[in-house]
Amino acid sequence: MKDSTQIKKAVQTHYAEIAQNRHAGCYTTSNNDCCSNTSDLIALSTILPQEDTTIGEADLGLGCGLPTLYADIQPGDIVLDLGSGAGVDVFRAARLTGPEGHVIGVDMTPKMIARANENAMRGNITNVDFRLGDIEELPVEDATVDVVLSNCVINLAPDKNRVFKEIFRVLRHGGSFSVSDIVTYGDVPDDIRNDLALWAGCIAGAIDRDEYLGIIQQKGFTGVTIKKQVDYQQEPETAFGIASITVSAIKP
Repeated sequence: MKDSTQIKKAVQTHYAEIAQNRHAGCYTTSNNDCCSNTSDLIALSTILPQEDTTIGEADLGLGCGLPTLYADIQPGDIVLDLGSGAGVDVFRAARLTGPEGHVIGVDMTPKMIARANENAMRGNITNVDFRLGDIEELPVEDATVDVVLSNCVINLAPDKNRVFKEIFRVLRHGGSFSVSDIVTYGDVPDDIRNDLALWAGCIAGAIDRDEYLGIIQQKGFTGVTIKKQVDYQQEPETAFGIASITVSAIKP
């Protein structure tokens, strides 16, 4: 596998281009698109009756689920979104927390932070802030967050153990996370693992589903629950598969 510095540079470059050019960066097979969340969006409309213009502008089609739907965000909550991009999940969460709550977005790409701030200013959304940072070393104080979100981002991090350790650190006792991500099953070939373009495309860095859930449990979370899983069909000659999962858990 490439070293973490190379991986992070490739990911940052890829998403900086997306921030500027507005093209999507989500992995797509010939038969499935991991950015398609139609049923979840319909369900979300029951708690967010109307997606406003700011949310539309911030949606770059990079997700593999809709973690906000399963997060049980309450008015007044402090919410943290890992890999916040142009701000789509931050802005959804901000509507749920209301003005008495606050939502923090963390992203490693300066151009994404700039675009998210522009979207917030354009939409006059004041209960949010965006911070430049690495999700393996979050710029957030200990035990200050009620809910953590992430949408198709943790697979991009070279060290998933550190990410979930950081999530545990920043959550208050009784706090929870809701994360959508790409996972694998079967043996992923080394040529894919070493392909920096596929790291940035959410595939090379994805790990085995059971390993992913095991990391969460090892960090001390309880109530680990898969809220939704979508398996993506692979070409017949491949010996591995890819799925998106939305998983939640609680810090006891």
